[in-house]
Amino acid sequence: MTDDPKPTSERHVPVLKNRCINLLAPGFEAARRRGETPIAIDATLGMGGHSEALLERFPDLHLIGIDRDEEALALAGDRLGRFASRTDLVHAVYDEIDDVLEDLGVGQVHGILMDLGVSSLQLDERERGFAYSFDAPLDMRMDTSRGQTAADVVNNYSEEDLVRIIRKWGEEKFAGRIANRIVAARTAKPFASTGELVEQIRSVVPAAAAKSGGHPAKRTFQALRIEVNEELDVLERAVPAAVEATALGGRIVVMSYHSLEDKIVKSFFQAGSKSSAPLGFPVELEEHKAFLKTLTKGTEVPTAVEIAENPRAASARLRAVERIRARSEA
Repeated sequence: MTDDPKPTSERHVPVLKNRCINLLAPGFEAARRRGETPIAIDATLGMGGHSEALLERFPDLHLIGIDRDEEALALAGDRLGRFASRTDLVHAVYDEIDDVLEDLGVGQVHGILMDLGVSSLQLDERERGFAYSFDAPLDMRMDTSRGQTAADVVNNYSEEDLVRIIRKWGEEKFAGRIANRIVAARTAKPFASTGELVEQIRSVVPAAAAKSGGHPAKRTFQALRIEVNEELDVLERAVPAAVEATALGGRIVVMSYHSLEDKIVKSFFQAGSKSSAPLGFPVELEEHKAFLKTLTKGTEVPTAVEIAENPRAASARLRAVERIRARSEA
């Protein structure tokens, strides 16, 4: 028996891998028709499963991998080592796409993939504090080199602010009870671990609610994670940045895992897929024309087979668009 960790390829099964690749492929073909080298961005690199599959399938593809998690970058770097001449792996947050491309001297790209939310690595590494199922330091930072931790939030935020984020980001109907209990408990002893927080949440969430809504701490942990990592603020900036970085005929594929993420993606994609001409305007000017083409009917969800292959795909919601009007015309 060995204590050596499993190879990264065995620890991480990419969600909806083939579907993502097939959606992105026509964007690379459009680049080739123009005599350009296809370039893709994996904006949430994680452990590199999607990137590995893209690089294997498209031998001429150059891939830019972005991740805020330095541990993930290191693991992905090992996994993608055989493609080193065709990759640039960058420590950044994915709303910084324009800065990353400028630093690399790249104008536009032909495909962008965003696999949102917490990564397999972050869930599996207990000491990161993302999971409520085992005791760990109350951290939850995707980038452990900077920023406030979940412990900072629960120990320092006012009760009013705790109610706000748990209700807004966690969609938790017992936010008031939970926030009140957190504030009462921390006066005796500041929170340091996930187990301490779970214990307090359990004490105020009715058992009947847990039966229908899953683990009583699930929504609060989601809220804290989003707050710590500013996930939805980042996403609000990242989606338009991705569109601006995408060349004519290029494609953007986004997988979200809860309604708050999907709402942001849906809003921007739908707006870009419709004319912006005022109602009753006699002529649709060029600048009013749609600049995106929707490639998915609503959100696509995983099949039973895909969920069986990777249970973490169960909550995935996929949307994809194609850039149909050049950036210079927007």
